Amino acid sequence: MKFGKQFKQQKVPEWTDAYMEYNGLKRILGEILQYKQSRQPSTPLRAVHHKLTLHRPFSGLNPQSTNLPSKGDIEDQVIEVNTSPQDARKFYKTEFLRESEEGGELEAKFFKKLDEELNKVNTFYKDKLEEMKHEAHLLNKQMDALIALRIKMENPDFDGSDAKKTCDTGVVTTNPLKRCSPSRDTTSGRGHMELTIEVDRRTDYEQEESTHGPELHEVHATNYGNAHQEKDNLTDYNEDPMKVLERVKINNSLKSPLSTIKGVFKDSKEEELSFKKEEVKKVEERLRVVLIEFYQKLLLLKHYSYMNLAAFSKIMKKYEKISSRRASRSYMKIVDNSCLGNSDEVNSLLERAEATFIKHFAKSNRREGMKSLRPKAKREKHSVTFFSGFFSGCSIALLIAVVLRIQSRKLLDKAEGASYMVNIFPLYSLFAFTVLHILMYAANIYFWRRYRINYPFIFGFKQGTELGHRDVFLLGTGLSVLALSSFLANIYLDLGSKASNFKTITELVPLCLVTVVLVILFCPFNVIYRSSRFFFVRCLLHCICAPFYKVRLADFFLADHLTSQVQAIRSIELYICYYGLGEYSRRQNKCHSHGAYNAFYFVVAVVPFWLRFLQCLRRLCEEKDAVHGYNGLKYFLTIIAVLIRTAYELKKGRTWMVLALISSAVAVIVNTYWDIALDWGLLRRKSENPFLRDKLVISHKSVYFTAMVLNVVLRLAWMQLVLEFNLPSLHKMAVLTTISCLEIIRRGIWSFFRLENEHLNNVGKYRAFKSVPLPFTYYDTDADKDD
Repeated sequence: MKFGKQFKQQKVPEWTDAYMEYNGLKRILGEILQYKQSRQPSTPLRAVHHKLTLHRPFSGLNPQSTNLPSKGDIEDQVIEVNTSPQDARKFYKTEFLRESEEGGELEAKFFKKLDEELNKVNTFYKDKLEEMKHEAHLLNKQMDALIALRIKMENPDFDGSDAKKTCDTGVVTTNPLKRCSPSRDTTSGRGHMELTIEVDRRTDYEQEESTHGPELHEVHATNYGNAHQEKDNLTDYNEDPMKVLERVKINNSLKSPLSTIKGVFKDSKEEELSFKKEEVKKVEERLRVVLIEFYQKLLLLKHYSYMNLAAFSKIMKKYEKISSRRASRSYMKIVDNSCLGNSDEVNSLLERAEATFIKHFAKSNRREGMKSLRPKAKREKHSVTFFSGFFSGCSIALLIAVVLRIQSRKLLDKAEGASYMVNIFPLYSLFAFTVLHILMYAANIYFWRRYRINYPFIFGFKQGTELGHRDVFLLGTGLSVLALSSFLANIYLDLGSKASNFKTITELVPLCLVTVVLVILFCPFNVIYRSSRFFFVRCLLHCICAPFYKVRLADFFLADHLTSQVQAIRSIELYICYYGLGEYSRRQNKCHSHGAYNAFYFVVAVVPFWLRFLQCLRRLCEEKDAVHGYNGLKYFLTIIAVLIRTAYELKKGRTWMVLALISSAVAVIVNTYWDIALDWGLLRRKSENPFLRDKLVISHKSVYFTAMVLNVVLRLAWMQLVLEFNLPSLHKMAVLTTISCLEIIRRGIWSFFRLENEHLNNVGKYRAFKSVPLPFTYYDTDADKDD
């Protein structure tokens, strides 16, 4: 693979604009090459000249060969790199010394662009490194509080006097909080993750180090050593470490319903330390996540440095090849001496983060600790591809078998058969809507990956557990095989002469199918993508319990998708009525004759929009952004439209129809504008791409205009449910199912562009990491309040 493609594929998606513009520099080199080729003689003369150059080195007749300047002199005569300090930073400016020669202007242009890219990359790297140092400083203080909390919980009478005595005697202890003045200078730069230690170097540890390498010795050192900080970093070494607990409180982020309710009745979101095991466990889990995220940031920053250094090296080699000038060594020396080329600080932070995590969160087991810090990338399995194709073929065959069975029995031509289909089809339409939604999600994942949209980061999937499009497609086709098999078995048993005595039992087939699906969904064993199943269940719980949980993107994204599954949710209500009220035993659906069913028929249609409305209120209260208030108003208008439309569906009448049309039209206009202008970020008149955005992931602009038109058309299809269809019940059910499927397709299209817009917002702000709140808050100084 060429370096240009490799460089593009290995970029951090959110940092794309911060990388060296490799292709732009290649274009300038292409102009230089084209200019040199245009100035060379015709092809025959060039061939003769090439042959002469091959023979001259061996002839010994070249009079200029002995007068060539040395390699270093040639480089000194080509370029001269100067540094100019600005805002305590170095900016590099290269002077091309051969600009007076033919084509020199293009080469000067190349070095000017090269300097711009080096300064850009160097500034970005420097800023990120400073952020990492500051975050390491905060993590130091968090770890101090955690260790103190552990000791206080295990030994409530601990007062720190023993630590001071130990420091006075100079004996190194195993207590990480007993900081003593170091016998030699072992501190590193300010803000680094401090795990530099003074240990008793025993002979057996030295033997293990020689056998297993320095990494094992580092782990043993952290086990028996004593972590200490710089004097200006936290506290003096002789200070009582337990005083740390007097200056911290638990930072309650209101993540659970109970914490949210408590937060409403408290003026502060902070809680006093209670020294309970449950409290320590929660704090440890949060700090564990924070430290893993910190480590991942460092890895990406190190990879960023490596890829840009490789890009500068490659582009300078191409320049030498095209221009026949030797300038690579001089320029790369400047690059290597820049902040970008010096990765010692990042490596030091990585080593210390590893040591901290292994000691405090992996029980000094390096192998287990590194599994959490560096999880293996998920590999595509051939079995997934095989079974996806197998289930797809089975689904098509079963669908054809169902159609042939219905046609052979001529069910649609008979009143009894039509009544049977009206009763049985809604029970299976739940699975049809679900399978279609899963297939749309699989298609979205395929295109997200193709256009390098970082969906695992946006949704917050744990690294290595996110599903690919093949995995999701396998789930969709597997569910379709289950549903179609059950449907075919239901039709065969109901309409077979031998099964006439088991009509009641055959009606339980849909219920058995639902039971099987629920058992798989909530199965606690590590089978069938347990991590993804639990992630879905967790997000669903957050949606149902809105607004008691903090709203993440995955939560409101799922809630938005639930608003497109109103008919599927009504099918769940139908299951409850059909089997709970015994309607299945009567061989007919009379659920609408029950007042409770009609009441819930209203509620069920509104529930998804109401949950989304509550999520908007929660975000409005937390983020104080008026946009969430307007978004909540949009869902409130939709709730009114759905209620009036449901009332018209049950009560009929021209007045209800007019009200339903007006309310639905208002909801469609508001929702359509919000989809295109805010969720997709389109319709920007003054952008570089008229009526689109400045940045687009898809190069073909027609795709965006087509998507906008489709969104409007499919929104209008949703309004068709308001109109009164003077059709038989079976045909009306078919129309309702078709429109519901179109709404699911519209939501699938919306999903791609919604996540694309979110991805571009992250790119614009260089957000490549999750923001994980710290568990402790220091409140003794103004500086600590920022923690």
